[in-house]
Amino acid sequence: MQRHFEKANGAVETDGAATAGFRLNHTMLRVKDPTASLDFYTRVLGMRLVRRLDFEEMRFTLYFLAFLDEAEAAQVPEADSDRSEYVFGREGVLELTHNWGTENDPAQAYHDGNVEPQGFGHIAICVPDVVTACERFDRLGVTFVKRPDDGKMKGIAFIRDPDGYWIEVVQAARMR
Repeated sequence: MQRHFEKANGAVETDGAATAGFRLNHTMLRVKDPTASLDFYTRVLGMRLVRRLDFEEMRFTLYFLAFLDEAEAAQVPEADSDRSEYVFGREGVLELTHNWGTENDPAQAYHDGNVEPQGFGHIAICVPDVVTACERFDRLGVTFVKRPDDGKMKGIAFIRDPDGYWIEVVQAARMR
């Protein structure tokens, strides 16, 4: 059986035994103002704050968020150490890192990766209906980079979070 579902230079055909059990756990974004970012990711996107870790000596806080339905949320452990293990053992976690004091520095801004020099591009979320989601984002005053009917790639949108990071909004059924 082939290991990959598509062919591409650099995609190595190995049996994968040495990496069995590896998963992409989280992506980290630095944020200037955690209050604005947490509002955006919890209220606007519907993520849940699962774990907060404060590092007083190093003056930063980590916020771990995930999309959880009610059944998944009921499975999140209450004890801090168990919840940490849960967060670091699941897929699809977003880590927001706040370096203390950045919210008070008017000159502080993070590079979104989409201006020169380009690097990091975006994270993506899947929604049941991209048009309905974007109508809601409009009502909430979310900044759009691209609306579903703009440009050559129809049916996908890009919005910005409070730090300017791009978030692609897709509907799986429209990606056929």
